[in-house]
Amino acid sequence: MKSLQRLMNLRGRVALITGAAGNIGMAFAHTLAELGCGLAMLDADETRLTNACAEISCQHGTPVQPFVCDLSNEVALRAIPAQVQQGLGRLDILVNNAAFVGTSQLQGWAVPFAEQNADTWRAALEVNLTAVFVLAQAAETVLRAGGHGNIINVGSIYGMVGPDMRIYEGTKFGNPAAYAASKGGLLQLTRWLATALAPDIRVNSITPGGVWRNQSESFCERYTSRTPLGRMATEEDMKGALAYLASDMSSYVTGQNIVVDGGWTAW
Repeated sequence: MKSLQRLMNLRGRVALITGAAGNIGMAFAHTLAELGCGLAMLDADETRLTNACAEISCQHGTPVQPFVCDLSNEVALRAIPAQVQQGLGRLDILVNNAAFVGTSQLQGWAVPFAEQNADTWRAALEVNLTAVFVLAQAAETVLRAGGHGNIINVGSIYGMVGPDMRIYEGTKFGNPAAYAASKGGLLQLTRWLATALAPDIRVNSITPGGVWRNQSESFCERYTSRTPLGRMATEEDMKGALAYLASDMSSYVTGQNIVVDGGWTAW
């Protein structure tokens, strides 16, 4: 019987993380690097990505390859998996983490429903959902080749339940329709891919609840009052779910959604 230490060991494997220079992306990068995984880190912000790669490489000594890419650029995106294979020798794990979120600075985004517009809707679905489809399709052959093919999508509680708009009153935050629709679609795409790519590639998702990012006191109070565990999430809260899904700890798990929301969706 394999030990837990052996099941969690990712040495010799390589992961591609999108949105890798963001808060959750960096938590994911540290997690996989700590388990011995080589990393391809993709982000649209070149400066943040350069700093992120340097941090991971310095702290963990793992191979790191940066990719600056706009997820709406299909041609560039489709080329990434082959480039990862060429640079790092293989690709075993694809973590689709990048997305437009409620605080993204898009026109007609975090505004009342009547002010949301179709162009922004399309842009959000392109990044939050279509890019996941494109990357999964482009990476399929490479993921199958290594014998440990694994796709992990990052969803949202608002892909599972409707928003309580009262918690946003008087704040600069919003909850766009396109965000919920794209994240709901992502969870269904996870299930579809899990059956279509089996048995060679496992596909699962992690669904975070609201993450604390120095939001206003009034917002935090409203949010935590609706959360059974009585607090917002931190990036650290996501690391265990990723370590489980990325490793052989979950070798018989596919098509599942691990909800890390402090109980928000349990009411």
